[in-house]
Amino acid sequence: MKVKKYAASSMAEAMKQIRAELGSDAVILNSREVQSGGLFGFFKKKTIEVIAAVDQVSASQTIPITKQKQTKLSEEKLKMMVKEPVKQQTNDEKPIPQDELLKEVAELKSLLRNLPHSNEVSGLTYPPPLKHMDKLLNDQEIDGAIKDQIMNLLLEKWFVNGANSAIDTVYTWLEKELAEQMSGISFGGISFKKKFINVVGPTGVGKTTTLAKIAADCVLTHKKKVAFLTTDTYRIAAIDQLKTYAKILNVPMEVCYTIEDFRKAAQMYDDYDVILVDTAGRNFRNREYVDELKQTIDFDKDMESFLVLSLTAKQRDMEDIYEQFSIIDIDKFIFTKADETSAYGAMYNLIRKYSRGAAYITNGQNVPDDMIEAAPGEIAKMIIGVK
Repeated sequence: MKVKKYAASSMAEAMKQIRAELGSDAVILNSREVQSGGLFGFFKKKTIEVIAAVDQVSASQTIPITKQKQTKLSEEKLKMMVKEPVKQQTNDEKPIPQDELLKEVAELKSLLRNLPHSNEVSGLTYPPPLKHMDKLLNDQEIDGAIKDQIMNLLLEKWFVNGANSAIDTVYTWLEKELAEQMSGISFGGISFKKKFINVVGPTGVGKTTTLAKIAADCVLTHKKKVAFLTTDTYRIAAIDQLKTYAKILNVPMEVCYTIEDFRKAAQMYDDYDVILVDTAGRNFRNREYVDELKQTIDFDKDMESFLVLSLTAKQRDMEDIYEQFSIIDIDKFIFTKADETSAYGAMYNLIRKYSRGAAYITNGQNVPDDMIEAAPGEIAKMIIGVK
């Protein structure tokens, strides 16, 4: 194993030197900021001092410095390196000089004495503000691979912008990074480019209430001519609930039992701006219930479909539901019950995994209130705790 100390004006410059000399398999063992030079204590120059190492025997066993998840190195492994610095040489390898080996062992022993023991030893131990961000992302249940990617970017910013950055600054970095990772994905409410707005999803997620909120926004804010269609013929209470909302908003409503009923109602409301379609909440883990949708809804119409999911559900269940709805084209998510949880990572994970944005996020039962139009910035604020 080759160990070397580097001094540079910035972490970026140090990384450049390390890669040039030790290669991309190098491991950062320690780094610190030092002051050098000056006159009578003044005009001192700030320098980043980095100790890096690379396993000369088996590069495949080293950990790339470019991937934070892979830079985790246990203290036990470091101790083994100290105890067993000499490995069997092949005929093609040159033996490492004894004095160089002794120097490397001494440096590793020194590092072991100074390594923190309060938490897991890593290639580059997180400074306190970044440790806080790492815990925050864990608590928000952000996917591990996504979290490591974000922490790598924060770590780079930390060394490039200065190791004295305040925690408020780091919060700003995280908020911006979370939002930027969702760039290029379509967000926001209905665009009014399509007449039919269809909401689908499992039972108990609040589809009918959410549809009423969307209708209120269309009527009161955008002054659109709106009608309701419902295919939820399984629950009388659901029909009565939608009738109540229709009466309050003074909009017509039709119940559709078959696809012929749906087409007749669509023709009846041909001159309307928006037709909002409510569907039955069923156990959509059973594919036959998803197939039934096609028997009552004409998906060939000018339609935009939103999948409604509750933020109180398990992410695995949300993923299963999304996969079941692969038979229809889901344009965006609607996430409900944001007021009933403090962890929003599943929402972020699904958006990243499926490259599908969110139209709305609801946070209560009040109609037409308790609903916001989704955007990357809003979701980033929810994750870091900014209300």
